[in-house]
Amino acid sequence: MSLSPLPRLLRARTLSRALQCLPVTVARNGPPRPFHSTHDNLTDGVYKELTEMRVRMPWIEALRRKREQENNPTISDVEPVKPDLTPKKMSDSYVKMVLPLAQDPWLLDAYANYTGQIRTGSLLMDLDALAGVVAYKHTGEGVSNVTAAVDRITIKNPIREICDLELSGQVSFATGRSSMEVTLQISKAPKEGQKPAPEDVFMTCAFTMVALDPTTKKPVNIAPLEVTTPAEKALFAKGEENYQKKKKNKSSHILAKPPDADESALIHKMWTESMAYLDSTNPKHQPPNVQAMSKSMIHSTQIMQPQNRNRHDFMIFGGFLLKTTFELAFTCAASFSHTRPRFLNLDPSTFEEPVPVGSVLYVSASVSYTEPDPSGGTRIQVMVRTHVRPVEHQDKERKSTGTFFYTFFSPDNVSVLPQTYGEFMEWVAGRRRAQDLAATLEADQHPLLASLHTEAMNE
Repeated sequence: MSLSPLPRLLRARTLSRALQCLPVTVARNGPPRPFHSTHDNLTDGVYKELTEMRVRMPWIEALRRKREQENNPTISDVEPVKPDLTPKKMSDSYVKMVLPLAQDPWLLDAYANYTGQIRTGSLLMDLDALAGVVAYKHTGEGVSNVTAAVDRITIKNPIREICDLELSGQVSFATGRSSMEVTLQISKAPKEGQKPAPEDVFMTCAFTMVALDPTTKKPVNIAPLEVTTPAEKALFAKGEENYQKKKKNKSSHILAKPPDADESALIHKMWTESMAYLDSTNPKHQPPNVQAMSKSMIHSTQIMQPQNRNRHDFMIFGGFLLKTTFELAFTCAASFSHTRPRFLNLDPSTFEEPVPVGSVLYVSASVSYTEPDPSGGTRIQVMVRTHVRPVEHQDKERKSTGTFFYTFFSPDNVSVLPQTYGEFMEWVAGRRRAQDLAATLEADQHPLLASLHTEAMNE
């Protein structure tokens, strides 16, 4: 008796999935042969050891529990959170893991971009996930730790080869309030028993994490840091400096501080040039390498799916938002410059509101500032804004969820031209960020974690 179409379809799908579980690598002389990976290839873009810390239960189970609690609110009654406030050392939260990209070609497949290089957006996802792992080592599992801000991400040395990467981090600043600074770095994995050389450090960054009561969603105090060694004191002082700097930056925001005399003179010069370009009787024409700011804008819209949720199940993982905004910023810089730009830096950026699973995320990117690079070429600053609306689009207004500022290098000489008052203010704000970036890079914002951890181990 012949099988009905449905069982045949199910058998075909089962066979297909089984075959997908048998990765192959192509030999030089002969047919494909199985590749026995030592790592789980099923990944959502985040290294599996970090994914296990991020997602705690299957989506369908989380959805079922939520519906049960909505039908019976007494189910959600829990004890108030009582975090352990005993002071902790920096080394207590230290986490280090190796991403074996050179050893595992199938793992590398999830991290490679179209040119065969390592995809920066995927590393940003890993950094946010690692920040969460570090934060929970400091606070314990009783609280909900969320990413409040990315204080800065800086490229120290570009990755020029496919190699194993060492991801490391620890809490570097915590005074007993609800927030903490987590300092992270990515470097070329050193040999066993050695620490990364400064020239092998690829990326450094700092995240601000905030501890919340999982029921009330209100901030809760956490354990302060106990700082003892010289390296720890230096890192803690840098964290305190960053904290004070963030407070100061609010007063210098373009909404609070109008353009000064120098900035006003630059604005007037650009405005008069733009007026000349629009005058058909004026012999001065707009150079081909100058582009209007309004023409640099690009957009992206997508529904937020549960595969990109955080450990609290119903909100989107911050690392996914970093990856999404970074890749749109890269595309914007590439479209503007007609080159393949190189990522330099993410300025301090804030996650203003959480992004719910099932919502629609609107992302827009535009060039806000350009300046010549000292070595030639151009530094291009891209502003990315994110907004969210329910999928039903019943809300008339989109809710702002974050603003991100990425800086790229282009080998060509290009320039952005603001034309409206709002664009001129964005240009001034971008110029201030560029000046701040130059000063920060000169001061070397993040000390190397490897030396700090080595010092702690030698106590």
